[in-house]
Amino acid sequence: MRFVIQRVKSSKVTIDGEVRGEIGKGFMVLIGIGAGDTVQTADKMIKKMINLRIFEDENGKTNLSLNDVGGNLLLISQFTLYADCRKGNRPSFVKAAPPDMAEELYDYIVKKCSEQVEDVQKGEFGADMKVELLNDGPFTIVLDSKEIVGE
Repeated sequence: MRFVIQRVKSSKVTIDGEVRGEIGKGFMVLIGIGAGDTVQTADKMIKKMINLRIFEDENGKTNLSLNDVGGNLLLISQFTLYADCRKGNRPSFVKAAPPDMAEELYDYIVKKCSEQVEDVQKGEFGADMKVELLNDGPFTIVLDSKEIVGE
């Protein structure tokens, strides 16, 4: 599982010209789900993400978590995070989870995050989405379950 976390001042996702999710201060997270991922993997990744201390405290140090600052989440499914570009110029996506499995885990992640964060917005699995954000910093973190969970 891969999360690309961008600390944002604001972010929104538009589908077919309609804004479907919009947040202020928080994280815009691109979520890639791999073929071997499980709910246990998701739980560990969610815990790590929500507890990341990457917001500045009163001294300008990155010491505060998402909940410490009352931040929001915008969660976007992104199977292309599993692109394999080693051979040729056309990416392969064979390491991404099959769509049914990926959608189930994506929905699980949204549900679990909603239990821990006050405002959780999302895109639509499999849709053609337009994502806008005002990156704060810029501050971008990549979490990979191979490093976090040891899978």
